[in-house]
Amino acid sequence: MSEFNEKSDDTTQPGSYGVPDVGLVADSEDATQSSTATGMRQEPVSLAFGMVHKDPLTVRPRRSSIVICACLGVAALILSACLWLFAVRTVTGQEYDDMVWSHFSQILPSWFIDVLSIFVKTYVDIAVVVVFSLVAVIVNVVRRRWLLLVQLAVFGMLCFAVAATVKRVLPRPFLVNVASYKSNSAPSGHTLMAAAGAVVLICAVPRVWRAVAALIGWAFTFLVALSVVQAQWHRPSDPIMSMLIVAGLAFIMLAFTRASGMDEPGTRMSSASIQIVATVMITAGIVAVLYGGYVFWQIEPGLDLSAQWARSGACAAAFALMLGVSLVTFGTVAALRQLTASPLSKLGLIGAPPEPPKPSEERND
Repeated sequence: MSEFNEKSDDTTQPGSYGVPDVGLVADSEDATQSSTATGMRQEPVSLAFGMVHKDPLTVRPRRSSIVICACLGVAALILSACLWLFAVRTVTGQEYDDMVWSHFSQILPSWFIDVLSIFVKTYVDIAVVVVFSLVAVIVNVVRRRWLLLVQLAVFGMLCFAVAATVKRVLPRPFLVNVASYKSNSAPSGHTLMAAAGAVVLICAVPRVWRAVAALIGWAFTFLVALSVVQAQWHRPSDPIMSMLIVAGLAFIMLAFTRASGMDEPGTRMSSASIQIVATVMITAGIVAVLYGGYVFWQIEPGLDLSAQWARSGACAAAFALMLGVSLVTFGTVAALRQLTASPLSKLGLIGAPPEPPKPSEERND
């Protein structure tokens, strides 16, 4: 634990859990230096205050975890921009999107189309996202995670702003005579809203529910992504772009995790369910993305001719890519949430320092 001896520049919030009075102490090197310069005698600090200085993981995640979240967030946003450039600004990208838009329903069984028809309804998607958000608010209020509540609120507003403005701002040049509508449709607002609501749920629930929330959020978002393509509301690149945008914003949000959004010291531990679920989701997602990319490479020569033999492959590639990106997104969100919320340390394992004995206890001893 290389960070045990480093000093933290952070302060905890009032009412910090697990460490008595930590959130009420003003931790500032400047104040210490000022007091020393004036010759004032420093009062002895509490045991809890000293433990925080020796164990900065009580007030923030590891710096390595913060860097990982920030780097992955920026990478996801860059990847979403690259996807848009390929799908919208190249002839190949527009031809592929158009082929899938025209024939995606042909590869899906009729019963599955009936299921997707539920998730393409706007009021259903809004209702599910509202439920996710209400659960997140209630959990944060009950657990008094005020800073985390603010983080999630800012994250939700950013996602709403992206969904409301980006689609109107991004252009769509007319490069091929497409069968779909010529106006811009990226990113998918329905998919972005579904993914954002699912991320809020994952980040709000306690450790024991994070793996379950990740599975629920993934399933909901994936079905919404498929439904908007099957209903010809969006081209396949649109929901994929939406999931990458939400992933990028979520990872950056997790980089700002502080004490109020972390698990209580003394209750922190590794989670077998998150390790298994996140690993399986990320691995399966990477395999699905690689498979989708391979199939796209195989059918790419048939795009220029709108060849009939390329249609099923194009649709299968779109299905695999949406599946893969959604799996990687929510598997990584679950893993990074656990990484930032439960950094294991000496204080995290043994709990808060013991309180001084009461006078009655001293007499009995």
